[in-house]
Amino acid sequence: MDNNNLYILWTNDNIETSINMVIMYAKASLLKKWWDKVKVIVWGDTLKLVAENKEIQQAINQAKHIGVEFSGCLACATNLNVVDKLKDFDLDLKYWGEDLTKLIKNKEHLITV
Repeated sequence: MDNNNLYILWTNDNIETSINMVIMYAKASLLKKWWDKVKVIVWGDTLKLVAENKEIQQAINQAKHIGVEFSGCLACATNLNVVDKLKDFDLDLKYWGEDLTKLIKNKEHLITV
């Protein structure tokens, strides 16, 4: 793992926070070259927000176009019954528990929102 990568653990399903913090900072981080890579890990109820909210989907697509990576927790998506909607939206889904633990243990740059 590279020390100039940023990971954002996105667990807050508030629309304004999602747009005006998570997605805005992720985009600015790449555009202004603050970080080489930005990956947003979508977890918990936020997956339901992404699956159902067109405004959030549009904001994510704009961020993806810039190069922000998004990946969601498959276990959460399964529990929330939104796997199919997220796959249709083309959100990468995987079991994140072990990899998140590695990020923390390796002292990677991680913001939790």
